[in-house]
Amino acid sequence: QVQLVESGGGSVQAGGSLRLSCAASGIVGTINTMGWYRQAPGKERELVAFISSGGISNYVDSVRGRFTISRDNAKNTVYLQMNSLLPEDTAVYYCKVSVRRLQVRDYWGQGTQVTVSS
Repeated sequence: QVQLVESGGGSVQAGGSLRLSCAASGIVGTINTMGWYRQAPGKERELVAFISSGGISNYVDSVRGRFTISRDNAKNTVYLQMNSLLPEDTAVYYCKVSVRRLQVRDYWGQGTQVTVSS
């Protein structure tokens, strides 16, 4: 059974940093894209960043230059380094992993709260 365990969320002041981790276990197949999404209260879930199996990454404009996504394929883990945090970054952050076996399936983490105070 696939499990995604997230860690690293918390509360920081504006300008601070946090590093999120998401470790996948029980994977049968090949992990393709790994990504981070977030959902603020009253808003839809949005893609924050993703990274391909080959290491190509992309970001939503609002975090580009402040956040860095990376992955450790040996550990089936994806990270999100968040610097220069802003109050508008406050949200529940979810990781998503796309796994290819006979077909592609997406798996989600349970979410971790990030709160940035001004």
